[in-house]
Amino acid sequence: MSTIAELTIPADEFALRETLETIDDVSVEIERVVAHGPDSVMPYLWISGDESSMADLDAVLEDDPSVDEADLLTDLDEERLYRLSWIDDVTVIVHILTEEKATVLQAASEGRWWQFRVLFPERESLANTYDFAREQGFSLDIQKIHQLEEGREGRYGLTDAQYETLVSALGGGYYEIPRDTDMESLSDELDISHQALSERLRRAHRSLVEEAVTIGHDENGDAVEGVEPDATN
Repeated sequence: MSTIAELTIPADEFALRETLETIDDVSVEIERVVAHGPDSVMPYLWISGDESSMADLDAVLEDDPSVDEADLLTDLDEERLYRLSWIDDVTVIVHILTEEKATVLQAASEGRWWQFRVLFPERESLANTYDFAREQGFSLDIQKIHQLEEGREGRYGLTDAQYETLVSALGGGYYEIPRDTDMESLSDELDISHQALSERLRRAHRSLVEEAVTIGHDENGDAVEGVEPDATN
């Protein structure tokens, strides 16, 4: 059964370890789908930060021991797009993540941690990946797991009712400006009370926001340690 897992690994065990240690307040995000095999390893990434953080970025990347070669493609002052090639240590990690026919959907770095969203063909593949990474001495931790047996809503941490409510709200124009429908009409359509609708929407919105901004962080935005591999929503 397909599973999406949100994983973390310390930057000092993966890519850009020296860059992230040397330059404060920079964030890294991989452009588009990251990798589905060791031969295609995160070639394009965005690095963003303030003016002072970005001033020495090119020189720091050149000296970073995890980077074999870095080409600047786009410079937007506080955000830059690079094409990078990596040393073998980085490709080993990606190989571990994709060995079980998994696909890395997203990867980003905040502070001293890398965060991954990985699609595994079945739950056992995730367990095998976790065990193998630990056996090889990598501090891979599982932050959150989504099972996809009930449809696409599972990947966003939504219940069936929350997903259906959001679909109805979106289709009815609730999120348009100005709105094409109101809470009363929407609650009548769904045959639930106004209060139940309000609470369901708030929970659904919270789940979506958490999925977007809190991978690898606690509710206060601080980096957290990994959880055990049997963690669920």
